[in-house]
Amino acid sequence: MNILTTLPRFFAGLMALLILLSACESIGGNSISYSGQEEPQSPDQLLASTPEYLIGPLDQLQVFVWRAPELSTDVVVRPDGRISTPLVEDMLAAGKTPSALARDLEVVLADFVRTPEVTVIVSQFSSTFDQQVRVLGEAQRPVALPYQAGMTVLDVMVAVGGLTEFAAGNKAVLIRGRGSNRSSYRLKLDDLMRKADVRANVPVAPGDVILIPESIF
Repeated sequence: MNILTTLPRFFAGLMALLILLSACESIGGNSISYSGQEEPQSPDQLLASTPEYLIGPLDQLQVFVWRAPELSTDVVVRPDGRISTPLVEDMLAAGKTPSALARDLEVVLADFVRTPEVTVIVSQFSSTFDQQVRVLGEAQRPVALPYQAGMTVLDVMVAVGGLTEFAAGNKAVLIRGRGSNRSSYRLKLDDLMRKADVRANVPVAPGDVILIPESIF
């Protein structure tokens, strides 16, 4: 391939990526940037930094009470962030992890049930931008995806249709957090998608942004 004809395409792609990133900043209300001078962290560090999902308004929850099926129910988090279940009239759910909400329900149910054991599962998500995973650059369909519990980079790449022909997948970067808490992690998407190397698959978290650059050659 002639480098003289390739360079204009590279710079055009770079400008398009910067424009997309600028739009992402405007939507999220916070600055997100990545400098090639930074050294992205490893997949092991990415795994260790993955936070738990926080329940939000309009999320649909499955509440299971062990040995008490009459107390188990499906419930939608109200716009005020609260839920009502059998014997629990009004409890704040938004902003809690599913396990934290389960422990709070156990405290209330202990007045009615001997040693209650509660499990909370988010069955449907009503994601805000903070609860989405966004993909920019050389994906077949760059989009913002609703986060789902247990979601991985492979799930994201399947949802966006994989890499384009010109993607530099092994130079992709995942950005997590904002401001002083922002970290970047190197992804090996070529190894994952084109070589089926499952070692390159890592979990994603709500609010993650995946940047996929264009290859020069």
